[in-house]
Amino acid sequence: MINIALPKGRLGERVYKLLCAIGYGCDDYDENSRKLIFADTKGEVNYFWVKPSDVAVYVELGAADVGVAGKDILDEYEPDIYELADLRLGKCRMCVAAKRGWRDDAGVPLRVATKFPHTAEKYYAEMGRDIEIIKLNGSIELAPVLGISDVIVDIVETGTTLKENDLCVYAQISDISARLIANKSAYKFKYGQISSLCEKLKGVIDSDKNN
Repeated sequence: MINIALPKGRLGERVYKLLCAIGYGCDDYDENSRKLIFADTKGEVNYFWVKPSDVAVYVELGAADVGVAGKDILDEYEPDIYELADLRLGKCRMCVAAKRGWRDDAGVPLRVATKFPHTAEKYYAEMGRDIEIIKLNGSIELAPVLGISDVIVDIVETGTTLKENDLCVYAQISDISARLIANKSAYKFKYGQISSLCEKLKGVIDSDKNN
């Protein structure tokens, strides 16, 4: 049996449909149910639905053999897991953004508002830039508008929210998408099952890309 952790929400639903298409459907699954665990009666797969930022934790600790997590989460928390495949879903970018017309003053520490402090610190450390992290959990775009930060480090999908708040992207840190990840012990002991699932999933992703 393979235990799979999926992120709650639209991304998880898209991944579940892909898994169904390659033979990993679960006859116990009900999208309208509030249940968090669904077991296939044939005994082939269990699904756990968890908060997107927690998928990697469940996989790292072995509660799930494999899971699907955003590259933003993997870069921020650096869990001890294997990253098996880029699913090319949920594509967006990790960016530095600021008010239009902003100019950096290298003589003072840069105030950076973000939900991703490790990512921001690593990015600016590589540049040799002194920064002050302002940790926020939501509405990051408000920080430079209200003057509590110079820039933000955040995920940008369409850029609409930035534009509507008179902000713009000044630098791109990385590309973000959903990744298939595996627990290291499970990958060793269930190698055949996990590698088969991975190859089938990559096959359907590649097919969709070419069509």
